[in-house]
Amino acid sequence: MSDFNLNAFSQAVADLAAKAAPAMASFATHHHRTASAFHWSDGYFVTAEEAVEAGEEIELTLASGVTVKAELVGRDPSTGVALLKPADAAAGVPVLARADTVRPGNIAIAIGNSQGSALAVSGSVGEVGPAWRSMRGGTIDRRIHLAVGAGGRFEGGPVLDAKGALIGMLLFGPRGRALVMPYETIERAVATLREKGHVARGYLGAGLHPVRDRDAHGAMVMSLDDAGPAKAAGLSLGDIIVAWNGEAVHGPRDLIRRLGPDSAGASVTLGVVRGGEQRDVTLTIGEKPLS
Repeated sequence: MSDFNLNAFSQAVADLAAKAAPAMASFATHHHRTASAFHWSDGYFVTAEEAVEAGEEIELTLASGVTVKAELVGRDPSTGVALLKPADAAAGVPVLARADTVRPGNIAIAIGNSQGSALAVSGSVGEVGPAWRSMRGGTIDRRIHLAVGAGGRFEGGPVLDAKGALIGMLLFGPRGRALVMPYETIERAVATLREKGHVARGYLGAGLHPVRDRDAHGAMVMSLDDAGPAKAAGLSLGDIIVAWNGEAVHGPRDLIRRLGPDSAGASVTLGVVRGGEQRDVTLTIGEKPLS
């Protein structure tokens, strides 16, 4: 007979969820749904960037049920992290400890909050991989996918390991796939948001359209910003960008991935097809203006 005690396991998971609950908060999004947030440090809360809009008023419902106004300090679309600062100091709200390395199959517990009510669901880590680049150019320290049946109210909440320590923040990727933004990536984004209120992104200053035919795959220049780096470097309408520092460019999305925070200010050589002939154009990537 197995020594596994299902009731003890169940109670242990519930205890971990209860311990994390005081760090939680929730708010109503501009899409009229509820999203979660959690205390990061020094009274700041983190949540999913897609759940907040610049200029909107945010009211956080803390784990105690108390509602407080919160300032949107900044958001980083490249990592999906937004930083909130409640008007009233969150005295005594705990900070979650950081987890050790996780492996596929490890227990994962997603924590959420809905208008003061604690939420929790358990599952497992489905995949762990190396660093990757998001669709908006952010460098994500680890690829962590979850096998957890968490709904939208959990988005922006913490994902814990079997010790109750923080693996990262729950986000939903393409087709609603649950993934974790690792805590080390959040740490980096939070530091920049606290300092500057935004995270810089690379800026080419060109409107692009995908090109896929026998002769060329790349991104065709459809428009140029008057003050953008692309126009200053001599790119013209109809040019097809096919390479970035010698690496093939497969389309506009490929270019956008390369225009992450680390690209701003970098010198880049673009391979460009113009009138059937390829040439190199060197330019300095700008910093995307704040909208």
